[in-house]
Amino acid sequence: MSQQPEVTTISPEPMAPPIMGPIVADPARQKVAAGTPQNPNQGHDQQRIPRWLERAELFLRVLLRMYIGVAVAFAPWLPLFWDHNPLFAQFPTLSVYAAHGAVRGLISGLGLLNLWIAFRDAIRHRDG
Repeated sequence: MSQQPEVTTISPEPMAPPIMGPIVADPARQKVAAGTPQNPNQGHDQQRIPRWLERAELFLRVLLRMYIGVAVAFAPWLPLFWDHNPLFAQFPTLSVYAAHGAVRGLISGLGLLNLWIAFRDAIRHRDG
């Protein structure tokens, strides 16, 4: 007798049938009966952020945007802040550009845009 190893073939396991949900007579829920897998978290309640926390976050976000908007809108027109800025003293080329009225207006426009976004968020949240 020869000493050869035994050759075995591995047959693939039979495919498991798809998981079927309970058959429901409601036509709106026919997808479950048709073989689509069910949501594993279906029985669990989804945690929802409390309403007071959403309101507090909105209030702080709007307040911060309004504060930054006012500061950015008025900063270029305050001589103590804009003309005597140590950053502009260190880089004289930057101070030449910052002294132009168009640059000051552009910076003020960004501040006004920030204010507009804050008011829009407050009004949109109140409507919705």
